[in-house]
This record gives sequence, C-alpha cells and structure tokens, in this order.
Amino acid sequence: MGGFFGVVSNTQCAVDLFYGTDYNSHLGTRRGGMSTYSKEHGFIRSIHNLENTYFRTKFEDELERFKGLSGIGVISDTDAQPLLMNSHLGRFAVVTVAKINNAEALAEKLLAHGMHFSEFSSGKINPTELVALLINQGKDFVEGIENVYKEVKGSCSMLLLTEDGIIAARDSWGRTPVTVGCKDGAYAVTGETTAFPNLGYETLHYLGPGEIVRLRADGMECLRRPNKRMQICSFLWVYYGFPTSCYEGRNVEAFRFDCGKKMGKNDHTEVDIVCGIPDSGIGMALGYAAGMGVPYQRAIAKYTPTWPRSFTPSNQERRSLVAKMKLIANRDVLNGKRVLFCDDSIVRGTQLRDNTQVLSDYGAKEVHMRIACPPLIYGCPFINFTSSKSDMELITRRLIREFEGDENRNLSKYATTGSPEYNRMVKTIAGRLNLSSLKFNTLEDLVEAIGLPKCQICTHCFDGSSRFTLEEENTND
Repeated sequence: MGGFFGVVSNTQCAVDLFYGTDYNSHLGTRRGGMSTYSKEHGFIRSIHNLENTYFRTKFEDELERFKGLSGIGVISDTDAQPLLMNSHLGRFAVVTVAKINNAEALAEKLLAHGMHFSEFSSGKINPTELVALLINQGKDFVEGIENVYKEVKGSCSMLLLTEDGIIAARDSWGRTPVTVGCKDGAYAVTGETTAFPNLGYETLHYLGPGEIVRLRADGMECLRRPNKRMQICSFLWVYYGFPTSCYEGRNVEAFRFDCGKKMGKNDHTEVDIVCGIPDSGIGMALGYAAGMGVPYQRAIAKYTPTWPRSFTPSNQERRSLVAKMKLIANRDVLNGKRVLFCDDSIVRGTQLRDNTQVLSDYGAKEVHMRIACPPLIYGCPFINFTSSKSDMELITRRLIREFEGDENRNLSKYATTGSPEYNRMVKTIAGRLNLSSLKFNTLEDLVEAIGLPKCQICTHCFDGSSRFTLEEENTND
C-alpha cells in the first residue's frame, strides 16, 4: 500500500522526517525515499531499495546530508519516489500513495500531447511520475491536483514539497487517510497518526476527501475544501493499520478489541484458550477472550528479529516460506487444548492451512478460527490491498467457481451472511483448512465497530457494493 510523512519546521527537519517516515514501515516494503528543501542547498533526495532490508538501515548513515526546514518521505510498495520536478509551477518533489487502474491509458494520452516519461527504472510507468505530469497540466498546484482527481481511476493521495512549504492532498474519495499534526514551531502530515506521539506532535486535523492544504511552519492553509462524500477503506482498521493509529478519529486497536469482544459474547463454543495470529489478530483476540470469559494465551509467537513481513518477497512461494518461518507455535501451550484463534482475514488460505496443520501436530485437540471481517469476495480496485493480480487468488472465488462452474455467478448470495451459499462456502473453507469451526465477522458489526455511517465506508471487497463506480468517483464534489 505505502505510506508517507512530511514536515515543515522552524528548525532542521531531518530527524523528524527520518523517524516519521520510518513509522510508515508497516505499509510498504519495496522502495523508500526522502527529500528535503532549503534555500541554500535546494532539493536533496535519496531513494533506496527496501526489499531485503529496512528503512532505517538504508537512511541512517546519510541522515546528515539532508539539509532544510521542510521535507517529505515515503515507503512504497510500488515505485521509486520522491520524484523531483521542474515545471511552470516551479520546482517541487512529490510522493504518492496511489493505485492507478488506467495508468496505461493516461500515459498514452500524455505521450500523444507531447509529454514524456523519464523515470523508467522498473521497466514500467512510474505512477508518481504520471501524477506529477498530470499536476503540471494545471495553471497552479490546486488545478493540477484536481486534474489528478479527474483523470485517475483508482485512488491517489499525495504530498508535494515546494519552495513554499508542503502541499498535502487526500484522495478525492478519501479511500486512504491523510492527517495533520502540530507542535511548537512545526507541522507534520502523514496517513498514520502513529508517527506523531514520539515526535511530540498532536493530531490537529483529518483531511477530508479531496481536501488540499498548504503547510508552513507557522500554520495550515486550506487550498481546496473537502468533497461531500467519502469512501474510506474499511480494511485500514481490519489489517493495514498500526494498533496506535487513528483514522477519522477511530483508533485501530480499540476497533479490533470491540470487534472481538462482540463476537466473543455471542460465541458459545467451548474452548480452553483464545489466541491471536500476530500481529493484526492480537487486538481482536484480546477482545474475544474478554467477551467469552476465556483466558488469552500466546499459543503462537512471532519471531521478529530476523524475519521480515511475509509479503516482502515478490515470489509467492518465498512469501509463504517467510510466513511459515516467522510464526512459531508453542507446543506446551497447545498440547491437549481446545484453542480459538483470531485473525484479520483469509485471502488465499495457504498460510492459514499450513499454520493449522502445525497446531494439530503440536497436540491441539480442536482448532477454531474467527475472522475480523466478512469473507473477501471481490478484489479491490481502489487501493493496493495485496499483491494479488486476479480475483481467482481469493479462496472464496475459487470455491464459487467450483460450486457454480463460474467464479462470477451468484456473488451477492455468497456475500450474504447466513445464506445457504454463504454457509456452504464457509463450511468448505473450514474443511479445506482443517478447522474445527470457522466464523467470520458480519458486515453490519464491522461497520458498527468502525463507527461511521455505512455510506462513508468502502466495503467493496466484502459485498461489491461500493456506492460509487469507477466512473462516478471522478465526479465527486
């Protein structure tokens, strides 16, 4: 998915920029970059490959070379950024958190109008450069960013480091978050409020959908008012979000605990212990244990010193190996126990199948699984949710094709909790994964736990019902 951080200060900003960007490390694994600006030194930029290491290890030794009172940083799952641009708008650096479904069509359109692409290091169109070229078509930065909103199908939030502060813009439908924080003599902006506390920032303002603001060390200026309608991704709370982050004022860990507690109160399965699959299943499991009145124990622990995130390798076989190696089951806790596990979601099902086999081998009498969200029926067209290239990588869609002979038939029935089709699908998944029982959260309880009206939350991956089509989303006002 990716995450960014920007800071404008009365003093040198490099330290805040470095640590603030690093607090987005849970969102991206491919490229990391930072850029600062000062009148004396101009724009300074560095980009590093993070596929085999971490952000801090790449940038720590060169931190002193970043001079200036303002800067932006990014950790990306896709392209190399920040990019430095020079146009009629002036010089600026840009970072994005984006998914551009019509990138090829936009590139052809720009090339036909005499534009050219210089950033081709990955052999593909760089989405951030595409965004920069769309911005450059405006008579000013606001019109340029509105051009991005109009042209891009998918989503795009961005930070622009200019010679006059930082311009922050949230995706026109607010699918990804952008939040401003402040402290004495400085303003910061990021998608993850987790980046603020240890650097001394207080959350000041959640940008609305399509809102554009300019940050200077002495204040924030609104350049474009937010759109009326919002479709923020519900999966931010389920999976992406770090436990201490808040989106639209709703804390991630509180959401997960509340989801688990409500499910636990209504679950009368007899078990001995509850456990969370690290990391995103832990908050839910703590709530589940509280709701059921059953002890929480760490029957599985994550070995973090040397094993990175499971989706770091581009190869699925290697991702599966990393996923297996980093989670260690505790035989002494499992042996002879009826265990209920909580996890954020089931995507392909391969990792969970391997885990449940180990649990049984280690003596667990029963293995029950509870999932924080409804079954994933539809791929996400709006943000980079997983590395999946096809809906058929979802275990649900493979089963639907098996049942119906067509992976697209009766999808709404399979997405409806309690329908015969839904029950058959869940029962089959439980059987394929060697689970004693399997239950998913309901869409209604998910929305209630987030605390926003359903119309403001994107639940497309669960029910295909994102209120606005890709065509409509370009007309939000």
